[in-house]
Amino acid sequence: SKYYLEVIVAPGFAPDAVAVLKEKKNLRLLKLQGLDKQIKRTGLDIRSVVGGFLIQERDVWFADPKTWRVVTTKKPSKKDLASMDFAVKCVKHIKSNSVVFVRGLRTVGIGGGQTSRVDATWIATHKGNETIKGSIMASDAFFPFRDAVDVAANAGVRAIVQPGGSIRDEEVIQAANEQGIAMVFTGQRYFRH
Repeated sequence: SKYYLEVIVAPGFAPDAVAVLKEKKNLRLLKLQGLDKQIKRTGLDIRSVVGGFLIQERDVWFADPKTWRVVTTKKPSKKDLASMDFAVKCVKHIKSNSVVFVRGLRTVGIGGGQTSRVDATWIATHKGNETIKGSIMASDAFFPFRDAVDVAANAGVRAIVQPGGSIRDEEVIQAANEQGIAMVFTGQRYFRH
């Protein structure tokens, strides 16, 4: 198998999935029932800081794909939009600055916790290698420059979803148009620090 797994944690497992997963040597399945309800119930995110704690409301909001705006000449397909929705849900939970590359409903490259968006893009494209070709890219915040779009284009990305809102949005859109990449603005940033 080309996937390496040691532990899978989920609220439950379908019998068919268990049958397939049992074939993996040394794989552990952990069933955590009610964890999703507990997270929703508390609605709080707690972080430690020097000398205390920061308690804030958990960010559970996602931009509705129906409100997204296509900003490039090339339009994403319905399949691309579904992948974009998945990618946005993934990138939201990665430490900023972050980008995620997906194919269908699986991640193929992740760059997170970087000081710049272009560095996050470079890391994700190099970790993803050939699987990046034809993928969808999501960013947790706008692109301040076109450089990350150019890096993604060189790796073969076909569509990008991002919040938009940079003073250089037109440059970024132009870069996508030059490369034949579809780009969608969500209007919603996600920062996770």
